Formats: sequence, C-alpha cells, structure tokens
Amino acid sequence: NISIAVLRKQYKIMHLAFSPSSSTWNARYAHETLHTQSYYAKCVIGGIISCGITHTAMTPLDVIKVNMQYDSKKYPSLIKAGRTIMKEQGFSAIFKGWAPTCVGYSLQGAGKFGLYEMFKDFYSNLAGEENAYKYRGAIYLAGAASAEFFADIFLCPMEMTKVKMQTSENFPTKFGPALREMRLNATETRFPFGSLVPLWGRQIPYTMAKFYFFEQVVELFYTHVFTEPKETYSQPTQLGVTFASGYVAGIICAVVSHPADTLVSLMGKPEYRNKSVRAIATDVGLVTLATNGLGPRIIMIGTLTGFQWWIYDTFKTALGMGTTGGANKR
Repeated sequence: NISIAVLRKQYKIMHLAFSPSSSTWNARYAHETLHTQSYYAKCVIGGIISCGITHTAMTPLDVIKVNMQYDSKKYPSLIKAGRTIMKEQGFSAIFKGWAPTCVGYSLQGAGKFGLYEMFKDFYSNLAGEENAYKYRGAIYLAGAASAEFFADIFLCPMEMTKVKMQTSENFPTKFGPALREMRLNATETRFPFGSLVPLWGRQIPYTMAKFYFFEQVVELFYTHVFTEPKETYSQPTQLGVTFASGYVAGIICAVVSHPADTLVSLMGKPEYRNKSVRAIATDVGLVTLATNGLGPRIIMIGTLTGFQWWIYDTFKTALGMGTTGGANKR
C-alpha cells in the first residue's frame, strides 16, 4: 500500500529530524537521506561533474557570446559572429579557452552545489523547523548567495584567463602559456582577482535565480502536475522534472545576470584597462550591457542549467541520495 509506505517514510524522517544527542530539530536530519559530511562531499563531487562537463561543452557558444559582447560592431549576431571567428582564426578558434573553462567551472561547481546544501541546512537551523518551511524561498536565496560568494573566488582566475584567451588575437591560446602570461602581466590583466566584483555581480544574482526558481518550479510540478508523493514516481520521471525545472530557471538566470556578464567581457578590452566598473557601465550604457549577446546566452544558459541539474541529480540518484527539490507539505 503506497499510502502506508509513505506514512512510514514520513515518520522515519520526522523521527530522524531530531539528532540523537539533542531534542532540538536539525535540518540535516530532516530528510530521507541524512545530510552527513559524506552527503555534502558527494554533492561537491556532483557539482564538479555537472558544471565542468556542461560549461566545457558550451565553449563554442561561449566564445561567440563573449566576442559579441567585446565588439558588437564586428560580431553583430550569433551566426555572423561564428562565421567571422572561424573565417579569420580557423575552426579551432571556437574552442579557445576550453581548458580554463573546465578547471574554473569545475571548482566553481564544487562550491556552488556543495556549499548550497550546507548553507541551506545552516539557515534552516537558524530559522527553526516551522520558519524553515514557511520562509523556504528566502532560505534558498540566502543559501545560493552564500555558496556563490565563495565559489566565485575559486572561479575568478580561470574566468579572467578564459576571457583573455577568447577575445585577444595576440594572446596564447594554450592554457599553460596563457596562465603564465596572465601572471607576468598582472598589472595590466588585473590577475587573479581583478574581475571578482563584476563576477560576483553576475554570478550571485544568477545563482540565486538558478536555485530559487529551480526549487520553486520543481515544487510546482509536484503540486499541480505530478500530485502523488514525489518518491512514488520513477527515476526517469523525477529526472525529467529536474531537467525542465532547470531549463526554466536557466532562462531567468540569463536575463538577470547578463549586464554583469557583459561587463566581465568588456574588462578585457585595452581601452577599459584602467577604468572602474562604474565608468565602463556608464560609457557603454545599460541597454547595451543588457542586450549584447543576450540571445546566445539565453540558449547557452538555459540548456546548460537544465543539463547541470540533470547531471547533478542523476549523480545523486545513482548514489541513492534522491533528486533535489520538492519541499514536503506541512
């Protein structure tokens, strides 16, 4: 009987929500899978796999998008930009920066997903059992922002190297020499953390939208479409919900974070070398910041985010940790 099985599972979760050594409710124990140190470590690995694979696979689209932001007159559209880059620099040019992309976003994924799980439990415990559910949206946002703050510190040096490789014609195209050049010319390139503030401006709103809207869309699916308890559905169905929710969240993420993404790309231009973020934004204008390269970025981020969540939850499911999202009704 499904209802009896579900009731037993809920009883087990409620029983384990109180740690053995304390009568105080603890979010780490309030799940079907206990959030132990081992659980968090597996989430870190899942984040490395999901972000490393997806961002590296999107390198060609990223190269086109970055060049459209860098020089919108020369690269006015997705197709024209791709043709121009390959015509002038060869087919391999659309794969420039794949190595720092792989390294940087693998490190970022470790922080983004692993720390999100930790901070979500941390803020839930601060709020208490009832408020953790009542204000779960705020907890998703706070957990995502806190995780991304640290994840971007891991990402920044590789992101700066990647952008320089993708937009500079007389710059090394191999990872080792490019990294060495960034270090030797740190005054000019601002390496390793010169782009950290605009990166935070891009990634923190992006990740807040990514996790908040993902969690909300998953909950909507299990409230209005798949109305039986989440665990009664097959793994393919749950992973389908994961991908669809991730794709929707990704589209919103792309729009929210695009102005800051354009700023990160523009900081590599020689004419903006010694200018502040505010000065660059004033010079370029908000409309340009918000629209240049937005089309390919929506395609890129929507697809990327959908597959990131799908890979992450597939990894979790394979280890018996279940899929993400779908808050229990109280």
